Amino acid sequence: MDNSFAVIGLGKFGRSVAIELTNTGADVLAIDIDKERVHSVADFVTCAVAVDVRDTEAMDTLGLSNMDAVVIAITGKLDISILATIYAKDAGVGTVVCKAQDETHKKILEKLGADQTIMPEHETGIRLARKLSNRRVINFMEISDKLKMVEIDVKNNWVDKTLRELDLRNKENLNVIAIRKDTSSEYEVNPSPDIKLTNNMTMLITCDVKDLDKLV
Repeated sequence: MDNSFAVIGLGKFGRSVAIELTNTGADVLAIDIDKERVHSVADFVTCAVAVDVRDTEAMDTLGLSNMDAVVIAITGKLDISILATIYAKDAGVGTVVCKAQDETHKKILEKLGADQTIMPEHETGIRLARKLSNRRVINFMEISDKLKMVEIDVKNNWVDKTLRELDLRNKENLNVIAIRKDTSSEYEVNPSPDIKLTNNMTMLITCDVKDLDKLV
């Protein structure tokens, strides 16, 4: 199956992931033991089923091994989250993404073979704190432990200069991937090096974590 995903656990996080994946055009199988949660998401995903992940026979009928990735969004019940992770890995799922409750849970999931672990509440808190501490920063995304993407208003000392003049990639190790004027709702990806920056522009920049202070 191409562009197909399963989401196990339909709390707020799992539900939002399942619906958003569906909105991108993907085929999404949503799974939860709670029939009410399954019913609430059924109209927004490709398929929604009420299954207990501890019931391996029932799980075997779902064909998770055919999915591009499985997102395990179970929270509050660490043993069930762990069992779901073990099942997904044993089933041969290519990519297993797990929501972790805390650092201990995260380490356990990683040792079980989870390809990616996330702590949404923790990461959201970090982004908010960094945004509040720098008013110029509009949004902040952690692509990896080292690589960050920042949505930021043009710095005062960049105004009236072109990207070519600033040469941010070579001088500051900052990669400008897109620019947007406040009169436009769309970003211009891979902007011309001759574009002159103004104080009404917003930029998307990727950089190493050690270079974040250059955006202050």
